[in-house]
Amino acid sequence: LAELLALDLPPARIEAFDISNTGSDNIVASMVVYSGTRPLKSAYRRFRIKELDGHPDDYASMQEVLRLRLQRAADGDEKFLPLPDVFLIDGGETHARAALAVAQEFGCMVPIFGMVKDDRHRTRALVTPEGREIGLVGNQAVFLIDKDTLKAKNGSDVDLKELFPPESYVEDWQYYMEKSKGLQNEAKE
Repeated sequence: LAELLALDLPPARIEAFDISNTGSDNIVASMVVYSGTRPLKSAYRRFRIKELDGHPDDYASMQEVLRLRLQRAADGDEKFLPLPDVFLIDGGETHARAALAVAQEFGCMVPIFGMVKDDRHRTRALVTPEGREIGLVGNQAVFLIDKDTLKAKNGSDVDLKELFPPESYVEDWQYYMEKSKGLQNEAKE
């Protein structure tokens, strides 16, 4: 992956973000973290998007979640440290540019790549904010990260008002998983 992305060293920490729109009031983002080649599930995070007014907007949602993430790191929150070696953003060039604008607000120099999907919604390439596309034929690392990000996002299709009380901003991943399992068990009964 380091060679593919022209990085000096293999990334020790990768963070991938995806947005889930289930209506104008229930927009959430998932942050999936990899340490080397393994998922670091204790660092996964969910964010409730609150700044949008009445309509889903993937670009503004991505900017809000990255702003929240970087602000928490700037505030010294250990759950958001260290910064990753790479940000992977679900979406193409425009999503990557939206994320780059926020990173620049914080003076963050972490490389950002958009995850470009094929017609079956699988990542086929990465793209820089400047539009340079990097093909991923045979690269399993990005495929696995994308799969985990999609799994984390799709887990948000349960009743979000139950999972995320309006006063909450950032939810702990374990709390989310416990609530999700509880709701699924109730639905089976």
